[in-house]
Amino acid sequence: MLTAFARAFRTPDLRKKLLFTLGIIVVYRVGTHIPIPGVDYKNVQICVQQASGNQGLFGLVNMFSGGALLQITIFALGIMPYITASIILQLLTVVIPRLEALKKEGQAGTAKITQYTRYLTIALAILQGTGLVATARSGALFGTCSVGNQIVPDQSIFATITMVICMTAGTAVVMWLGELITDRGIGNGMSILMFISIAATFPSALWAIKKQGTLAGGWIEFGTVIFVGLVMVGLVVFVEQAQRRIPVQYAKRMIGRRSYGGTSTYIPLKVNQAGVIPVIFASSLLYIPALIAQFAGGNSNWKTWVQQNLTKGDHPIYITLYFLLIVFFAFFYVAISFNPEEVADNMKKYGGFIPGIRAGRPTAEYLSYVLNRITWPGSLYLGLIALVPTMALVGFGASQNFPFGGTSILIIVGVGLETVKQIESQLQQRNYEGFLR
Repeated sequence: MLTAFARAFRTPDLRKKLLFTLGIIVVYRVGTHIPIPGVDYKNVQICVQQASGNQGLFGLVNMFSGGALLQITIFALGIMPYITASIILQLLTVVIPRLEALKKEGQAGTAKITQYTRYLTIALAILQGTGLVATARSGALFGTCSVGNQIVPDQSIFATITMVICMTAGTAVVMWLGELITDRGIGNGMSILMFISIAATFPSALWAIKKQGTLAGGWIEFGTVIFVGLVMVGLVVFVEQAQRRIPVQYAKRMIGRRSYGGTSTYIPLKVNQAGVIPVIFASSLLYIPALIAQFAGGNSNWKTWVQQNLTKGDHPIYITLYFLLIVFFAFFYVAISFNPEEVADNMKKYGGFIPGIRAGRPTAEYLSYVLNRITWPGSLYLGLIALVPTMALVGFGASQNFPFGGTSILIIVGVGLETVKQIESQLQQRNYEGFLR
């Protein structure tokens, strides 16, 4: 693999793409440490240290921003608004006929949907930025921090608007940097930035586990976490690469004196067809009642119940709901992202058929049957992987410091595999050996 990297850097155009991508990553990481105007940076650092390992409701967003959220920097929102906008538009494509028609128009339609995604990203950034500033002003961002209400000394409307504008502009810049990587670098830009944001939190989280450990100065716990992380990476790679290949045969057609078709191919149905989306959906849905309870006044019964049962990651009710939501959203997302009837119609149109299965409706029913069969183990696998931080809470006493959580490990492995495949394909175009010999 190291030889392949050396060859990649010896190729002029590939070296240029790799260096460009690394340069954008450096710019992105610098931006995550520049505080926005109107924030008392010293008090922020005090609260970050006091809240270490207990990021509360904002843990997921803070992870996607590479720790910039709790630092309240210009890139505090990170790429979370873009991810949310992309998911919303992907779901609306199934519901709104206009978006579905645009999706079928090819490159022009895709460009239009991308433009809509940008507009929605800015709108969501304004909304999330306003919520973050309001939370920081109220002192609820860091929970029980002693100087939490002194993070934003200036409570004027002008200062609030300035902070929201800065964070919205930061989100626009992050979106632009991601598109630059996609156009002129290696891999998908947004995925690369997401990968960097999550990986940037690993060193501090691992070191926190070492400091909190009691066996041999914390090195036993540190080594155990590293070993568990490596095992999880191997498991995730194995499942992410697993797929059910359904063979497809295309009949021969004579057009004039030439014969077309007669080829054999397959439809790859992945075991984890939904990716990491169900975990994000389930986490976001469980955050909503806890977030409402945090800002609600008084001490009503429902608020007390939510705070006791839906804000603690080790509570049985929270674990059960989280697992069931992941399984549900896995089936839901697969149902809207893969249409067996559409695939069967396209196969029939071009003379394709599955051996032993008649074209048309029987093919669609067979594809639905196979998809449901492989989605069950995929959804259960997602649920178990997502519950790893809870198991870490029981074993180490600090789930928020456990870096190899479900969402983070799935994204890192998925993006890493996809990026390596792109580099390998470009190496093979130049008659070089790839990463796998």
